[in-house]
Amino acid sequence: MIYLPLLAIGGLFGLLIYLIVLLLIFWLLYYLVNNLAPEPMRKILNIVLIVLFVIILVYFLLGLVGGGPSLRLE
Repeated sequence: MIYLPLLAIGGLFGLLIYLIVLLLIFWLLYYLVNNLAPEPMRKILNIVLIVLFVIILVYFLLGLVGGGPSLRLE
């Protein structure tokens, strides 16, 4: 019973590190798109990056509360 808070804190640190790495990757992609892509493609890639980030963030939050999506092929 004493070790339960330590396990919960360790899990939260793992999730926090995962979220920080995810944010750094998307920030780097956003930076590269805005500095290297030509104007018409820049707008499209920005929208794609935002949509991907929101989908991954929702998936991350659903996994955090235990209600992650499930795919059953039966």
